[in-house]
Amino acid sequence: MVSRVLLANVIANGVIVVTGGAVRLTGSGLGCPTWPECTDGSIRPTPELAGHGLIEFGNRLLTFVVLLTAVATVVAVFASVRRDLRKLAVLSFLGIPAQAALGGVTVLTGLNPWTVAAHFLVSTVLIAIATVLWLRSREPGVGQLVVRRPFALLVTGIAATVAAVQVVGTVVTGSGPHSGDPEAGRTGLDPELVSQLHADFVFLLIGLTIALLVALSATDSPGRVRRATRDLLVVELLQGVIGYVQYFTGLPVVAVLLHMAGAVLITVYTARLVWSVRGPASELPVDAAHPVSAAVR
Repeated sequence: MVSRVLLANVIANGVIVVTGGAVRLTGSGLGCPTWPECTDGSIRPTPELAGHGLIEFGNRLLTFVVLLTAVATVVAVFASVRRDLRKLAVLSFLGIPAQAALGGVTVLTGLNPWTVAAHFLVSTVLIAIATVLWLRSREPGVGQLVVRRPFALLVTGIAATVAAVQVVGTVVTGSGPHSGDPEAGRTGLDPELVSQLHADFVFLLIGLTIALLVALSATDSPGRVRRATRDLLVVELLQGVIGYVQYFTGLPVVAVLLHMAGAVLITVYTARLVWSVRGPASELPVDAAHPVSAAVR
């Protein structure tokens, strides 16, 4: 039951990122031009705001769904015997009001591209926390490393590179044409230049992931880590293809939305890889005298 609630928390945090992208891509970012009300004196969109107001208001309503899943997560975790999950559950909950406030700042600043970027990046952090929380809930506790330390360090490097890809990706978005509203500002940076930088980080990420997968396979490392690395690589390659398609086809809305969904999946699968390098609490460390249990192979 606890794991199902935590999985719902992951899904809710991912869905609101994609719907937020739809708000921006339809030019509805200021469909509700103020915050916390939609317009001065009205919590709901007025007829004058038409479809843009409904789209933005609908995304705001989803925040309450995300909040409910975060509350349910805290309640489920604190009602269980898993004290080790409580810190992550609280962080997952606290991120929602913080994110709502940042969303308000984003609206009140007229969709400043830097606050829009921060809004997205906080969401990726919440998705990562929710993913690790869910995965940990399916095991009795967090144990020792099940891979050699250099491999664990490489996993950390991959996670850091993913963070860099996401950060530069938001700069690309803030420099491109999809501002969320015709009056919204842009970063003023050269879109082609920051896109190339973003692509360079993506190439680095794919290279590191391939290197890890080869090293894990050559040393017969636990299957859970190999599978997590393989799946992350597949998502990276698909995301790369979508990225090139959107770039060379003039950033069509559907491709950009798919790319945002891909960013969510990259975050989830990276969090899964980071989680995978430590076995359940009952597992022996990789350097122990006895082999790691077949349960993680």
